[in-house]
Amino acid sequence: MEIEQIQRDLRLSKPVVAFIPQIPGRFLNRGSANHAHALQEIQEKKRHHYSTVSSGASHIRLEPNLRTRFSQGAMHCCRTMLRFPSSAIRPCIRVFRSPERETVGQRASHVIRLFASQTSVGKNSNLLTKEKSESVKSSRDEQNKSKSDKKELPVDFGDISRANVAIRGGVRRTDCEKSHYLSELIGANIYLKPELKQFTGSFKERGARNAILRLLREVGSELNGVIAASAGNVGSPAIDHHALALAYHGKELGVPVTVVMPAVAPLAKVDKCRKFGARVIIEGAHIGESKKHAEVLAASESLTYVNGYDDPSIIAGAGTIGMEIVDDVPDVDVVVVPVGGAGLIAGVACAVKTLKPECKVFGVEPEFCASYTAALKAGRPVPATVQNTLADGLAVPVVGSNAFEVARHYVDETVLATEKQISLAVLRLIENEKIVSEGGGACGLAALLPGGNLDRVDLKGKNVVVPLCGGNIDTTVLGRVIERGLAADNRLCNFYATVSDRPGGIARLTQLLSEHGASIKDIYHERAWLHSSVDQVQVRCVVELQGKEHVERVKQALLDKGYPIVWHTQN
Repeated sequence: MEIEQIQRDLRLSKPVVAFIPQIPGRFLNRGSANHAHALQEIQEKKRHHYSTVSSGASHIRLEPNLRTRFSQGAMHCCRTMLRFPSSAIRPCIRVFRSPERETVGQRASHVIRLFASQTSVGKNSNLLTKEKSESVKSSRDEQNKSKSDKKELPVDFGDISRANVAIRGGVRRTDCEKSHYLSELIGANIYLKPELKQFTGSFKERGARNAILRLLREVGSELNGVIAASAGNVGSPAIDHHALALAYHGKELGVPVTVVMPAVAPLAKVDKCRKFGARVIIEGAHIGESKKHAEVLAASESLTYVNGYDDPSIIAGAGTIGMEIVDDVPDVDVVVVPVGGAGLIAGVACAVKTLKPECKVFGVEPEFCASYTAALKAGRPVPATVQNTLADGLAVPVVGSNAFEVARHYVDETVLATEKQISLAVLRLIENEKIVSEGGGACGLAALLPGGNLDRVDLKGKNVVVPLCGGNIDTTVLGRVIERGLAADNRLCNFYATVSDRPGGIARLTQLLSEHGASIKDIYHERAWLHSSVDQVQVRCVVELQGKEHVERVKQALLDKGYPIVWHTQN
């Protein structure tokens, strides 16, 4: 074996140990169950690449395609067992990923030889100089500090792994499906993860079920029930999704659920929660007053209040989406996640960055409620200005403190999406993917579409996963969103034209529009507010067209015929 030969060549006192890809960055202790399993695999599956060293070391299976994960294991091995300083390790990553070396053995041998050469480990010595020892000690101190910082985070990968096991079978596992149309449109390989297919219509089920299961494990029969405040889709649908998910899984797990809603909550939402078995209490003029009443009830009735986006169990449950993404798309380069209270992106980013550190995680917020961006600028969660937005499910004025701490540790960048882009994303999903998403659920896709803040060169050709996190949208709102999307796509336009007030004046205008393929959706005849010749009138037309080029042809045809026009467009 090549690695054994390296050990003999360098006369190293300790064997070279690789690592199992399923447990990134960690070693298996000799005698453990995983170690025994690895030994058994070596005996049974000779066709895999193995680096078997002396009997005193762990025997680890190496899978040929997992270059990055092996490089992490090799770095950890050389840093801890061979005592190589970090300064000698970083330059080797590029070499390890070089396509010129076909096998894992070749890559490993080259990397470790390079490690040795940079640390002056020769044939006659495997000890570091005093200076290098101090460098190693300093490097270890930095690593320990980094690990300590991660341990202090409210949620870590261990929490997400436990949540993944706990909720398995209780929530739907959604597959990452490649969209050929969107891939061609955006110029990247776009994979959609339709979390809106969960029973209650959003990803919130993952966190709700995990939170209830954790309470059952910790409290058991002493758990009197859980309580949440819901806006009933008025003001903060993100909380409403949480209430529905909590009510549904509370009924499934036999835990009483109480939901406090304001007086303005729609009756349909109240009835839906009640059908799931929740006790619904109407209290307060708005969600703030409802939340205060819920906290009072929690104290007086010994109930447990579960925050919809900041409870650690909720964040860990949302993080299971990240584990499924890496499992379904192992070569994922980018994950684009909508951001509201930051619980979803915190969990997903933690999972993805742990399993695949080189993968980029981007957050997308609606421009009318950029609470996470405001928190990043302030260095802590702060109230943000909120306006009515199509992405109402993301309209959370202040991000959660726990979610913010985790998210800012892992998320690479956060961008904003305009109302026009969000409406267009909803339209693209309906027309081409036959998926009905709410505005907040499509926010990630909105930033990737042409003209969006993630429509940039460095993402072209990459493997991009976009979770569609919710599909709870009222039909009346959906109609308005579709019309806005058509207007943003230059397929629904309106203009004013001045025509003769004599018989046939409007007829000639409509004939011209018909000849150029414009379908009239609405027309309005106006006389009183036109300050020109008394034999002329102004006509407002709303027409359906086929896109930007068609708009230009119709507009030019009207001008060529001498019609004074005022064209209104979103562009």
